[in-house]
Amino acid sequence: MDIGIGIPNTVPGATGAQLLEWARRAETAGFSSLATIGAVSYPGYEELTVFAAAGAVTERIRFLSNVLIAPARSAAELAKQAASVDQLTGGRLTLGLGIGWRATDFQLTGREFASRGRQFDEQLRALQTAWAGEPLVEGTRPVGPPPVQRPGVPLIIGGTADASVRRVVEFGSGWTAGGLPPDAVAPMVDKVQSAWREAGREGRAKIVALAYFSLGDTVERSRRYLLDYYQPMGGDIADMVAGSALRSAESITGALSAYAQVGVDELILDPTVPDPEQVDLLAEIVL
Repeated sequence: MDIGIGIPNTVPGATGAQLLEWARRAETAGFSSLATIGAVSYPGYEELTVFAAAGAVTERIRFLSNVLIAPARSAAELAKQAASVDQLTGGRLTLGLGIGWRATDFQLTGREFASRGRQFDEQLRALQTAWAGEPLVEGTRPVGPPPVQRPGVPLIIGGTADASVRRVVEFGSGWTAGGLPPDAVAPMVDKVQSAWREAGREGRAKIVALAYFSLGDTVERSRRYLLDYYQPMGGDIADMVAGSALRSAESITGALSAYAQVGVDELILDPTVPDPEQVDLLAEIVL
């Protein structure tokens, strides 16, 4: 199982300098991917902008949005932004995409929240069209540039609904479990892989998961951030997420074993404090 690390683009107090130093350290340590989370309506750094900057100070590490809320953007904007990052980073981008759960993301961007599933399906088709160099609207020009990766930037789809499984098979290269615990990931892995085989796709779908972490004397800062980030889901859920973060070497190594056993191909350990030293502390445990 590959081990990636998140970048603290949504953690309050993170500076641009810290994000770039985080990216440098993540590559030097040997993590497989550098990943973002994000929401338009939550204060933080925009995901694809962070990847463009991180790409300038790294050479090897891949970039994964885990996940970017696609229907809160237009297909043309997303296709152009993603292809630009893919070009700037030499083909190191994977787009993890989902439909989102914060209505405020859609309110702020002037998009419809209720129809986001239908919009997402239309977007996934439009991304293929745009990356093939074809215009999205008759009488317009291609949004360009073409991605380095052909036929387009790889897509990892999030969500647990049947529609999410269908999207993985039809458009994606894999599925991301988000912050689900290993026992909740296992049945979805079976479902995704079964649908993948039935559709006649070659090989197997890539499975990605995410777990939050912090190390050292950071528990209160870590809890405060997660409670704030997930507050719109309700206090009980926010408290559960804040309490489930991995905050010791033993809990982290245990999680690695548990996720590997249920078929996860890449585990992203996502930070909850912005100090770049967290990269080195985590690397000592997992790499």
